[in-house]
Amino acid sequence: MSAPTGDAELEEFGYTNKLKRSLGGFHTFAAGISYISVLTGTFQMSYLGLSHGGPAYWWSWPMVFIGQLFVALSFAELASKYPIAGSVYNWAKKLGGQHVGWLAGWMMLLASIVSIAATSLAYQNTLPQLWEGFQVVGDGSTDTEQAVNGILLALVLILFTTLVNAFGVKLMARINSAGVLLELIAAVLLIIALLFVVQNPPTVVLETSGTENAHGGSYLSAFLIAGIASSYVMYGFDTAASLGEESVDPHRKAPKAILQALVASAVLGGLIILLGLMAIRDLSAPELADSGLQFVLGDALGPVVGRLFLVAIFIAITVCVLAVHTAAIRMAFAMARDNALPGGSKLAKVSPRFQTPVVPAVLIGVLAVVLLLVNIGQPQIFTTVTSLAIILIYVSYLLVTVPMLIARLRGRWQADQQPGRFNLGKFGLPVNILAVLWGLAMTVNLIWPRRAVYNAEPPYHWYLQYSSLLFVGIAALGGFAYYWFVQRHKIGVLADHAATTDESTAADEQPVG
Repeated sequence: MSAPTGDAELEEFGYTNKLKRSLGGFHTFAAGISYISVLTGTFQMSYLGLSHGGPAYWWSWPMVFIGQLFVALSFAELASKYPIAGSVYNWAKKLGGQHVGWLAGWMMLLASIVSIAATSLAYQNTLPQLWEGFQVVGDGSTDTEQAVNGILLALVLILFTTLVNAFGVKLMARINSAGVLLELIAAVLLIIALLFVVQNPPTVVLETSGTENAHGGSYLSAFLIAGIASSYVMYGFDTAASLGEESVDPHRKAPKAILQALVASAVLGGLIILLGLMAIRDLSAPELADSGLQFVLGDALGPVVGRLFLVAIFIAITVCVLAVHTAAIRMAFAMARDNALPGGSKLAKVSPRFQTPVVPAVLIGVLAVVLLLVNIGQPQIFTTVTSLAIILIYVSYLLVTVPMLIARLRGRWQADQQPGRFNLGKFGLPVNILAVLWGLAMTVNLIWPRRAVYNAEPPYHWYLQYSSLLFVGIAALGGFAYYWFVQRHKIGVLADHAATTDESTAADEQPVG
């Protein structure tokens, strides 16, 4: 007996599947773990953790993992029942209704586009260290030269991910899976290599490096900022479910992929950061605040070995942006087939040749490039853009976990009861509550208008310091206003994507919670 495809659940949403099921278990796992991208995140954001919290920022890593695990467990239960493209959008719609679903999808789509731009900028912290010829703009001696050069390198990467995604999911999956395999091997080898160059005892993670002095002697204030370095890494695991319509046996594989991607990233990343901190020769080295653990690679392992691992980080960044781009395309496609976005019929069109939505691939790439170009004069762009992307992700996740909790409390959420499917059982409610509390706490921490995060360098302007509140507020209120007054009246599954039964369409109109 063959495994269920998931098409029956699509009909419950009112859809017929237009995408080809060709992805196996490793493909979906690779999509989730490459979005998280442990090598990209741990190295690209370690400078923030070390500069604001010292080596003790490591404790934010297990804390963020535990918090995100509650979210991932809730998502795994949803993925077991509804493995569907644009997972966050469709889950929020099913649980909270069309309005909540649209806002969740919109925030997630915007977050993904911002993440493409932000993560692409990570090339700047890697490629010029591999070869000085990658520093095309000047010699990189000023923040502005580094920022402009970073944007130039990011444009090349976005062009690559756009073309790969436009040419089909099979090509994307092959490149992504190969990249992830190399990243995992490199992560294990890096852990082994760092073991041989340890300089400090494990108690180095108790060292604050005096960072509390900049916060009136409060290390908690310093730690909350430093912890952003960890919160940047562990998200995007829902991508495994978003590829559900292109996966074989997604009910079983998507939940496993979500949890495996998060756990593998947490274990490998935690060990890399810990051993990296133990390998630091001089804890007061100013380069730690600028380059973080990337400086440690060359300093502790030597230039040759350090460069080899920088190549692995380069690969990790590449497949990470590829996975984020892929997830964004699925979100745009999912919303477009409901005619929930302008130009829905074009965005939802699946190329018969490449068997993927080509228009969203190109449009999302263009928008990510535009986002970079309008910030070309901002040396603080990397930290700021990264932080804004994280906030949008956490908000969109809350728009799933909160309606799910309401549905549970009203007795209207029923997990998949089929044998072998993921089900939290009696732990569902407490896990869901903790997921919501964690999401709220992290959203407040991330959105707090700190100068140290959003306007750390001159020129100092109030609108830069408050950019998180302004950006999220405009994104949410402005986007929802457009939806309410314009797009809401056009919502409805496009004829080309509609299921054949009227009952399935009607079922989609009623939220679970």
